[in-house]
Amino acid sequence: MPDSPSMRLLSRREFTRRSFWTAAGTLGWALNPVAHPAQRAYAAPLPSPTLDLLDDSPFVYISPLKSNGIESTCHGELWFGWLDGAVVATVAADGWKATAIARGLSRARIWVGDHGRWKGWLGSRNEAFRAAPRFDARGERVQDPDLLDRLLDLYERKYPDEIDRWREPMRAGNADGTRVLLRYVPL
Repeated sequence: MPDSPSMRLLSRREFTRRSFWTAAGTLGWALNPVAHPAQRAYAAPLPSPTLDLLDDSPFVYISPLKSNGIESTCHGELWFGWLDGAVVATVAADGWKATAIARGLSRARIWVGDHGRWKGWLGSRNEAFRAAPRFDARGERVQDPDLLDRLLDLYERKYPDEIDRWREPMRAGNADGTRVLLRYVPL
């Protein structure tokens, strides 16, 4: 083989296949930050299969991370919308997902898919969600009536059988502060 500069670079010991593909993927994403229609430039790139699941799945399982990085014990399935490259949900203001963010615990781990109810009878736990694609995200509380409207419009399509019972309580709860809008952006 000829001894060209590119061949010397490829043969260098510190240059591995992993570092090549990591750099190539980062460069590709930087040149085309909207490679998938649901991905936005401010969010970390997620694999296409995960993005497809975020478009189609009825649930995510979100666990706020403690300050030491350990998952909290809250993993409940949650209605959500994948909007502008972020997982968006409206939750009870006094629930752990909202209070964790209020306490400064903004990091969370998110699994995508429908794996049934997490909490069972008599304290049993369904851990099937752990086999699902996952990513870490940074959560924040947002007060954005337009985002809430977009989320509820998405819920109309995703949850047509249940939304009639929840639409107005969600809207009223976000207005009176008993519910909050959370946005989780992939890290």
